[in-house]
Amino acid sequence: MTGNIYRGQAGLPFSSALRIYEPLSAFPEEQRAALQKAGARTASRAAVENAELQASLGRITRPGGDPFPTGRTDLVRIVPAPPEPEQPRRHTSSGAPDTAGTSDAGGPGSDASAAAGIGPALLYCPSQLVLRAGLAANALMEGIHGPLAELLIPEEQRDKHQERIDLVKAREGSTRVHTRASTWGIPFSWFSLFQESDHQDVVESGGRIVTVRVWARIGEALERVRYAVANLALAAPDLDMLDDMTQLTEWLELFHPGSVVELDYGAVADKVYPDDSPMDVRLGIECLAEGDMTGAAAAYRRLASRWIPIRQLARAS
Repeated sequence: MTGNIYRGQAGLPFSSALRIYEPLSAFPEEQRAALQKAGARTASRAAVENAELQASLGRITRPGGDPFPTGRTDLVRIVPAPPEPEQPRRHTSSGAPDTAGTSDAGGPGSDASAAAGIGPALLYCPSQLVLRAGLAANALMEGIHGPLAELLIPEEQRDKHQERIDLVKAREGSTRVHTRASTWGIPFSWFSLFQESDHQDVVESGGRIVTVRVWARIGEALERVRYAVANLALAAPDLDMLDDMTQLTEWLELFHPGSVVELDYGAVADKVYPDDSPMDVRLGIECLAEGDMTGAAAAYRRLASRWIPIRQLARAS
């Protein structure tokens, strides 16, 4: 397997992620050395994505029927801490291809730091595959009937993985999960965290968009989603997106104030970019707050026309 998997993901569901990157000081002291060591092994961002994808494919094809990660190794993504706010910037990757054959910029603040000749502080996002796999399995078990659940993930394997989760919790003393994932589209609530002026990287290879990554400081993201929650609570308290945004707010509040939030579109970016979804969500909420139902409906139609066809692919043969 090569970087072609990362670039194409042919036959695999579109997968997008919302990640939190924290400064090293936010992690337990006994965990910091392992994070630094894992980050130092990272040849490129594309290499991390390839390694994670290859590991997931390996788990579902290995003998023994255990689809869960063992936790022996954990991938870590790193980005430079952003510089102090200046003018809103938008950066498009156009540099030389990296080791996996994609043009892949380092992250927020990387160009400014390079220009200054100063190595920036780093922010870390551990993959936490053991914890995330356990949460995903629980969600799957809640949504299907017993015999099918046992067929997909035998109880013996679920119990074995619970032991791994208990070990991780005992070792790290924290259950904060730094990554949220979504397949076949991006939840509309995620777009409330970002604006058009946020730092952005467009990663391209072979004439295709591999992914688009957007970053925002966690304080800015929290301010935006709290604004959205406050207005939706008054104007549309029964809207499902209000519950999603409330959960997002509670999640973001768990992390260090110096953190950065990243939206990683993944391969779906090639279908939707350039994407005005953050603007449409913001305009829709503003219209609801002002009682402009026509404007709110128009914003939703724009979102729906962009994302419903993507979500329908989940049921395509």
